[in-house]
Amino acid sequence: MNSERPEQPPLALKVGADGRYLECAATAMPFLWIGDTAWELFHRLDREEALHYLDRRAAQGFSVIQAVVLAESDGLRTPNAYGHAPLVDCDPARPNERYFEHVDFIVRAANERGLFVALLPTWGDKVPNLAGGIGPVVFDATNARHYGRFLGKRYRDTGVVWMLGGDRGIDTPTVLEIWRAMALGIREGDGGRHPMTFHPRGDASSGWWVHNEPWLDFNVFQSGHVARYLPVHRFAEELALMRPRKPFLDAEPPYEDIPVRFWNYLKPHSPEPVPPRVLDRNGFLADTTHFRDGFFTDYDVRVHAYRNLLAGSCGHTYGNNAVWQMWRPGQPAAIPCLHDWRTALDRPGANQIRHLRALFTRFPFDQLVPDQSLVFGPNGDGPDHVRAAISEDRTFALAYLARARPLTMATRKLTDAPLSASWFDPRTGRTLPDRDLAQGGHASFEPPASDPGLDWVLILQSASPAPEASQHRPAAAEPAATPPMTKAADDIVVR
Repeated sequence: MNSERPEQPPLALKVGADGRYLECAATAMPFLWIGDTAWELFHRLDREEALHYLDRRAAQGFSVIQAVVLAESDGLRTPNAYGHAPLVDCDPARPNERYFEHVDFIVRAANERGLFVALLPTWGDKVPNLAGGIGPVVFDATNARHYGRFLGKRYRDTGVVWMLGGDRGIDTPTVLEIWRAMALGIREGDGGRHPMTFHPRGDASSGWWVHNEPWLDFNVFQSGHVARYLPVHRFAEELALMRPRKPFLDAEPPYEDIPVRFWNYLKPHSPEPVPPRVLDRNGFLADTTHFRDGFFTDYDVRVHAYRNLLAGSCGHTYGNNAVWQMWRPGQPAAIPCLHDWRTALDRPGANQIRHLRALFTRFPFDQLVPDQSLVFGPNGDGPDHVRAAISEDRTFALAYLARARPLTMATRKLTDAPLSASWFDPRTGRTLPDRDLAQGGHASFEPPASDPGLDWVLILQSASPAPEASQHRPAAAEPAATPPMTKAADDIVVR
């Protein structure tokens, strides 16, 4: 494939020159990916509901919506909110125009609200795979290329990012050829305007399979839903060493309100994934003890988000168990839900995203370099792990504590100017002063409070003026009039 990129439309992203982050193509401003997993957005919501969802996420500070065209929950045979299936006779070479008009509407509406859409052409169960799924498997290398060309041409002039994969690994050379063909088709259709990545299965990274593929512009990993205090920094450290250097982020960390290791307590892809007694008459999860490992909370969301960003990620993705499914009472749920999707939009972890974005705007994420030598003393994995990073010019440093504990920092690593210390509360966005410091050596700190569930970010900064936020603001898509979608059905081979 041609690695050169043509002139970019106003609403497009590209990889920054140093390969560490994405940036807005038109302005070259660093782009902070704050994603939400809305996998069933196109499949289950009508237009009024989709606008409500997008309005809320835009207000909460998100910048990317991750959604699947051919969805997981029987997305080929169960129609969307308007009764339309995406493909005629489940044939990737015969897209249903009426279905894609609905996708068009949502993509356009997201762009108008300053949101990019990370567009997954299909969930991975529609491609041959060892994990199984509802499916059916419909792709081969020939129709994958035609389908990719159709999508690329149709969404060429919109604010999208391409995310192949869909929660699956690449199990055989045949599977790799299918994804390669789809990527080639997309590039043929959109002219290479939009960056592309691959969403892998849980506890895996796209870098394992496709880092050196010419179509892969940046890597994503899925830390998954297996445990609390996942050592997400290990993915980051591994990907940072790969060459050529490419940006990376966690595109599926533990979701708020999802059961820990949920697969141990249900039958995946079954009409009755849990015993009926576990649910109430409306389908809500009534017996939470069925999931014996408990549920991830907003605290877990914060732990993985801040650790990821301070480990060198170019962004982070949030998820909620009800929102990814767009679940409502009376509807089958792949994983039983504590709330319906509307209520879940305002769960604490989602509303705390704005504080994450505010901190990494005030102290620009693109200037931070991971540096664990800032932290004195033992620093293993688990709840007491401290993640630290320092700015390239050594004028500020951040250290995240998942659990409050005494902390000693190598302050000598910062600039020679006098320093000030303060504490940022990721739950509220408040900054609490600590003290001024003379430069040199090291200094010890104690968080303001140490109750269970309290996490903190220590801020060390030079007494000289802070970085100009206006010059380093993590950019989001600027709302703009989006050109009409291209109807590219004539580009598909009908079989």
